[in-house]
Amino acid sequence: MREAHAHGAEELCEAGLELYTRALREGRVSCSAEDTAPCLVDLGLLQPDVSDLRWLRPIAPAFALHRLLRGVAERIADERRREERLAATFEPLVGMSGALAETPTIRVLSGLDRIGEAIQLTLSGTSGEMLTIQPHTHHIPAADIFAEALVRDQALLDRGGRIRTLYQHTQRHAPSILARYERLHGDVEARTLDEVTQRLIVVDREIAFIPANQDRTLALEIRHPAIVDFLATAFDRLWRLATPMYPQAVPPPSPDGITPRQRAIAGLLVEGHTDAVIADRLGMNIRTARVHIAKLAATLGSESRAQLGYLIAESGILKQEGVTE
Repeated sequence: MREAHAHGAEELCEAGLELYTRALREGRVSCSAEDTAPCLVDLGLLQPDVSDLRWLRPIAPAFALHRLLRGVAERIADERRREERLAATFEPLVGMSGALAETPTIRVLSGLDRIGEAIQLTLSGTSGEMLTIQPHTHHIPAADIFAEALVRDQALLDRGGRIRTLYQHTQRHAPSILARYERLHGDVEARTLDEVTQRLIVVDREIAFIPANQDRTLALEIRHPAIVDFLATAFDRLWRLATPMYPQAVPPPSPDGITPRQRAIAGLLVEGHTDAVIADRLGMNIRTARVHIAKLAATLGSESRAQLGYLIAESGILKQEGVTE
């Protein structure tokens, strides 16, 4: 019963308040009533009747309040003494920090609202450059998030900034992506690849944001120059390999009847990945991945999965893109 009735050590629940009120009104309550609100005994609001242990008698509310407040005051005093001890311990150490005071930090941001606020605050102070990688997430962004990002990004462009974004090929014709570029005006470009990294935002090559968990409710705000430079350089190299999507769309080349998407699938097949892994890596659902695998098999004349791997290796289609040596 106590586990089911658990709450703060000095909280008075509704059931407890009701029982205490009845005890004050009637002068006493049966000991069996304690089962409905054991917190009253724990708080000392009900005490056994020494003349008849079958009953519980209430103590005066003013006395109970004074005792509880005294306990709170004692804990506050303990915390203040602890605060003083910590301050005394760290005071001589603060002066020893030296250059550490200027060391860039990596800050953990928790919650989508907090992450969005940090990105907004960072972008509001610049008229420079934002580099972003936006992987396929198998869902359409919430309308309010899409609208907020659009306003934020357009404000950067209006201040003379520039935006470069990398997507996967599967997003080239996504309605939400097309709508974004119909409404953005300024120095903005987008390109696509078969595969991209996890989500990334780099602002002025000085501050970066990356996810810290799978559902992206945690993020890292990175200000360490070496790490930010590494991320920006990785973006630059992916950007040079990517196919332009906006403002000038360039269709990916498909020599020998093999599309870039099928070539990417071929590379993952040769590596031994399952259909599910291939779909996830390339940002498509598993049914679409299997359709492309079937088309690739038909193009190469394969009749089985094992034969398909052999024909991919023999065809040389991966060598054309530098996927294999």
